[in-house]
Amino acid sequence: MTMQFIPMGSSDIQDVIEFLTANRFPYHVRSEWTEEQAAMTVRNGRFWNDSSQGYWIVDGQKRLGIVSLEDDVPMFDLRLSEEKRGLGYGVKILEALTDKVFTEMTDVVRFEGQTREDNLPMRRTFVKAGFLKEAHYRMGWPMGDGQFVSSVAYSMIRPDWKSGKTTEFIWDDLS
Repeated sequence: MTMQFIPMGSSDIQDVIEFLTANRFPYHVRSEWTEEQAAMTVRNGRFWNDSSQGYWIVDGQKRLGIVSLEDDVPMFDLRLSEEKRGLGYGVKILEALTDKVFTEMTDVVRFEGQTREDNLPMRRTFVKAGFLKEAHYRMGWPMGDGQFVSSVAYSMIRPDWKSGKTTEFIWDDLS
């Protein structure tokens, strides 16, 4: 499997809108998109702007989903199509995306991602891809109905990526 990340741009507006409205994303702040919500978000530059670049995730000729890289210390927002979830793509995509970040962004020293505490498949994906849990933000993720769950942050640092080994740190360093 060869993962490719094809940059999105203005010619992709309708395809991104269709992707967002055709899939549910239960672990994102907005789990379902209306055509109007998706169109406004995409046309306002959510997936490509001065601080963010969106990509189609492609395996061969198949689009698996979308990912966007944001900011100087890159964070990502990953969304797989419903039909591609649970098939083992997550780890491969995250490993390929990490390679892309550290290979193409030579000044970057860390790559970050967050997910909801109840998104166990993504949390396992982070760990299997060599990322280390660095934070657990209590009530840090709005669920859209006035409720909150915790947000869990993971990162990969350049030395770990180079060595292929995840360094550990001591959580309770004051005792």
